[in-house]
Amino acid sequence: MTGESYKNSQKNNSFFAKLASVKIGVVPLPLYMIIAVVVYFAAVYEILPADMIGGFAVIITMGILLGHLGMKIPVLKDIGGPAILALLVPSILVYFSVINETGLNAVTQLMKSSNFLYLYISILVVGSILGMNRKVLLQGFSKMFVPLILGTLASVGVGVLVGMLFGYSAKHTLFYIVVPIIGGGIGEGILPLSIGYGQVLGAAPETFVGQLIPAAVIGNIAAIICAGLLSRLGQKKPHLTGNGVLVKTKGGDGITESVTINKPVDFPLMGAGLLMACTFFILGGLGHMLLGMPGPVLMIVAAALVKSLKLMPAKMEQGAYHLYKFVSSSLTWPLMVGLGMLYIPLEDVVKTVTPSYVIVCVSVVLSMVTTGYFVGKLMKMYPVDSAIVTGCHSGLGGTGDVAILSASNRMSLMPFAQISTRLGGASTVILAIMLLKLLS
Repeated sequence: MTGESYKNSQKNNSFFAKLASVKIGVVPLPLYMIIAVVVYFAAVYEILPADMIGGFAVIITMGILLGHLGMKIPVLKDIGGPAILALLVPSILVYFSVINETGLNAVTQLMKSSNFLYLYISILVVGSILGMNRKVLLQGFSKMFVPLILGTLASVGVGVLVGMLFGYSAKHTLFYIVVPIIGGGIGEGILPLSIGYGQVLGAAPETFVGQLIPAAVIGNIAAIICAGLLSRLGQKKPHLTGNGVLVKTKGGDGITESVTINKPVDFPLMGAGLLMACTFFILGGLGHMLLGMPGPVLMIVAAALVKSLKLMPAKMEQGAYHLYKFVSSSLTWPLMVGLGMLYIPLEDVVKTVTPSYVIVCVSVVLSMVTTGYFVGKLMKMYPVDSAIVTGCHSGLGGTGDVAILSASNRMSLMPFAQISTRLGGASTVILAIMLLKLLS
């Protein structure tokens, strides 16, 4: 080899070494490009499996990239950029038919037929509760309802007032803007509301869905941005946040028991943790059949009781907690890609949105979050974390909880967020339908 050839060879090696050092998430760029090309052409030529394999291939490939970009883009990275990109970009791609039917079918099978969203939430709820300090858990559940109730009242009052200032009637603002935002999401909020509105007003429920969804979507985006800003505030002023702990305790935050957090990962125990997550979810379903309460709420109550009464062996708690850490750190952005593709109907939002409409929606969320912050502070809770949990009441149900908590890097608050969303949303739906009936 001549000297010139040797120099060229060295330059090429240096170039490829630098290229390989660039990563998309945790995946080296050259490898990521190969994966993306394989998945893309499989979708184009309609050979992508319409099952969990194909669905995971699509959402993980997109989720890694969008989450990576969201953490790099200036300004956006400080307001929950990864969550915003992972939700909105797939929704935009579906709106403009960039994602073909093959790719969409694969994601639909994973998200809806295989119910990946509820598996994810079950793992996070069970793992975070079982890995949490008992004292913190009990204090958190006992105190969180005050900022939640006061935040709800503030959001209704402020939202209606701002709506009237922009020319909306008080009734329209309340039932078609405020209530959809705090109703608990699409499946648990918008759909029951549309059925209730239809029965009260004597119209087909389908006619209300398109009117209610835009407010919920805009409210969720506002809550994500608020969570990102609150996280930023916590970084600048650490005394305002427990970094995922809701209640201040004298002996430190105690988010996880030492026996759990200091143990090395045990993969068979993680498998047992998966079984426990599934079992608690099924138990919630059985409870719903017997008691009529929402299954996810009963799942949380059951896990909290097991933790509080020390009924679960420490080893099993360890497995559930480590599984929660794996899933929350690896599958959050991919999950939101799937949610953006299937649960964020951009077409409905585009039809309804005006600047005044957006301002009303944002005022609802800001009043909710602000109340949660100051009431939490008065109750000796960490105000940043209290505000984030209260803000989850203005999210898109489980979808919104994932997005809001991931934007603030506080997935350990999932049990409290679920209570805020489920109980707050269910109460809002029931009261709204009863009030509409009285006014009609």
